Amino acid sequence: MGKRTIASIFACLCIIPLLYTVLATAIIRITGFGIVKKANRTGIALTFDDGPHPVYTVKLLDLLKRHNVRATFFVVGEKAQLHPALLKRMHAEGHQIGIHHLQHSSSWLLTPGQLKKQLVETEQIIQEATGVRPFLYRPPWGFMNAASIPLAKSRDYKIIIWSHHFKDWKVASCETILLEGLRQVPEDGSIILLHDDGTNPGADDEAPDVMLSKLQIFLEEATAKGVRFILPISN
Repeated sequence: MGKRTIASIFACLCIIPLLYTVLATAIIRITGFGIVKKANRTGIALTFDDGPHPVYTVKLLDLLKRHNVRATFFVVGEKAQLHPALLKRMHAEGHQIGIHHLQHSSSWLLTPGQLKKQLVETEQIIQEATGVRPFLYRPPWGFMNAASIPLAKSRDYKIIIWSHHFKDWKVASCETILLEGLRQVPEDGSIILLHDDGTNPGADDEAPDVMLSKLQIFLEEATAKGVRFILPISN
């Protein structure tokens, strides 16, 4: 086998994983094919990833209830299985619940079969807790692979990404940019990414507590101004 042949094989072995992961994500995100980055109506959609958390999600639900705001929760299946009462409460209070994988695992590290398992098992956990089959899906970190869109379509999921985030998984960002960033989000169907659990890799454990303090100020100001809060996709 010649050097050129070996080099060609090596190049293919490098390119194929990139096509399946990084390039697939980039193409989907740039073109918007098969995903929702903004709601198609006036208002702001609040979405929360990585929970449920036994402390912060309870505080968040209390806060949303005080301001009569509905939101969307993209839950991690294993955490949801530990706290089914929180899912029941979310559903009872009019919030949407979507899939955020069984574990907080990147689609870049999953085969199509492994990705399907993450989706199906989380769907079952949500449905067992609420009696309703989820139809929303957000991949952790927004990372997708070449199987993400076909799998989502085969299961009638809508993939919800976001139009705005303010690095609220870090305490420093919550303290410095979050509140002002929230104040500047337009009511044009914007989808805001926030987090009600800080235990995942790269996040600060205490970040949701600081996020909640800033969100409280924002909601007080926004509801006083008559800002409309919406769901990314109507039930």
